[in-house]
Amino acid sequence: MAQPHNTETGVPHEAGHSTAFPPLDPNNFAPQLIWLAITFAALYTVLSRVALPRIGEVIEERRDRIQRDLDAAERLKSETEKALRDYEQSLADARNKSGAIARETRDRLAAETERERAEVDAAVNAKIADAEKRINEMKTTALSSVNDIAAETAGAIVGKLLGEDVSVAEVKKVL
Repeated sequence: MAQPHNTETGVPHEAGHSTAFPPLDPNNFAPQLIWLAITFAALYTVLSRVALPRIGEVIEERRDRIQRDLDAAERLKSETEKALRDYEQSLADARNKSGAIARETRDRLAAETERERAEVDAAVNAKIADAEKRINEMKTTALSSVNDIAAETAGAIVGKLLGEDVSVAEVKKVL
């Protein structure tokens, strides 16, 4: 039977090994444990002195930054609430002021309208009084003319009926 060859070196080796796999060989446990302890101690030292402080600093900085951001957010929230309260107060003041201005304008316009109405009423009343005075004058003139016209008419009617001319003075005397 042919012996298997090592493909890398080309040297034949035996099919059945009598030695155990070195990491599992009980004779190698003590040196492996010593090297494990040395490696662990070195790794622990490096991590505790170099890496962990840096990680701690990063975590601390992150915590501080988060706290600063939370504080800033709280400050901005309170400023926003204050600005909102100020805005609502300003809006209420503006509404009150606009209501007052509207009331004042309405009262002023009502007073102006009332004053102008009084002036117009006075002018109309003056014209009415003047017209009534002229009407009374015309009425008086017309009434005085009515007597003359009636006397003339009556004189003309009597003259036609009697066939004589009657003077206006005689008719007025009879009336």
